[in-house]
Amino acid sequence: MPKILSPSQIGEFRERLIEAAERLFAAKGPDAVSLRLLAGDLGVSAMTPYRYFADKAAILAAVRARAFDRFAEALETAGEGLDDPMARSEAVGRAYVAFALARPDAYRLMFDLAQPDEDDFPDLVRASARARATLTAHLEPLIAGGQVRGDPILIAHSYWAAVHGLIGLRLADKLSPEADFEAVLNTLFGALARGFAAAATSATE
Repeated sequence: MPKILSPSQIGEFRERLIEAAERLFAAKGPDAVSLRLLAGDLGVSAMTPYRYFADKAAILAAVRARAFDRFAEALETAGEGLDDPMARSEAVGRAYVAFALARPDAYRLMFDLAQPDEDDFPDLVRASARARATLTAHLEPLIAGGQVRGDPILIAHSYWAAVHGLIGLRLADKLSPEADFEAVLNTLFGALARGFAAAATSATE
């Protein structure tokens, strides 16, 4: 008979399982990771993961949902205490980069992988929507104040595409030896900010 676990023990083991799954999924790819492999990594029986998740897809969804929530929390709290909307916006951008570099496994699973059955996992749908909202929330005060002009969705995706591309080059170690990451990042942020600020200025002239 399986041992009866307390809610805290269940929560603790789920976290251990998700942490191990994040690492294995990122290192080997989801297709190469079986629940037996995951169980072996944790030192438990092959059937133990089934006590917590229905299947591998559910584990992957839980891994990605947790990553999206942690990412969203980092961006939501970035810039707290800053009164200048532009400074807050830059803080959000810096928080995005810091998260990606600190948790590359989670970042890759969030943005470099999609699940065909994502809609079957409400918590993943919720967490990914929360994360997407952080990409535009910091732009709204800039648009309202006339510092930036344009569609917040298009502006956010322009920033996202540029920063994601740079992070991908950094994580793959493909940046030129002459290109310092921080210098490229500062140049990128500066060019985007000036471009959208110029659009706002020209629209008022």
